[in-house]
Amino acid sequence: MARFTSDDDAGAEGRALGDALAALRRERGLSQAEAGARIGMTSQGWGLYEAGKRPGLFRPDVQRRLTGALDATPEDLALLVGAAPVPATKPGAEGFHARGRAFEAAPAAERRRLQLSTDDLAPWAAAGTVLEYAPGRWPRRDQGCVIEMDDGSLRPRLYVRSDEAELVVRGAGALLTIERIARARVRVVAAVVARLDE
Repeated sequence: MARFTSDDDAGAEGRALGDALAALRRERGLSQAEAGARIGMTSQGWGLYEAGKRPGLFRPDVQRRLTGALDATPEDLALLVGAAPVPATKPGAEGFHARGRAFEAAPAAERRRLQLSTDDLAPWAAAGTVLEYAPGRWPRRDQGCVIEMDDGSLRPRLYVRSDEAELVVRGAGALLTIERIARARVRVVAAVVARLDE
């Protein structure tokens, strides 16, 4: 006899996807109405997806459409599913990381700083700019990030995308230059949360 997923299981998965979609939207500072308007949807329609009440949220094409309205990707949505929010002030808390993508956990309580010594990321950030980054927070597309390599070196870049084999970023020598980094060489990817001119 075939075993089917219960409605409770499907409902829980739908709510988890909806919560992740809501987190992406809030991270970008958009209301449900603003996010929905980007793809010709009402705020009520968007709200049903966030509440996990529309089964279409499981479909890849729907996820692409919804995350595209947020300048994000279905991978960004998948990374948030099941990740418990961590208060930024809680010392010693474990940060969000991509377990299934071979990145190590990083403390999220502390923000770190890195001063740029080159203009490789200009005009986004010039030499002398201090990047404040949050280990444990994954960047969204075109957001600054600091990549800790397996040899301990740090690479400030602009995040483009990633998959199981590689991380694709911009800013290696020039802002428009695309760089592909093997995932096996990457220890941690951390989103830049502030640029400080000092």
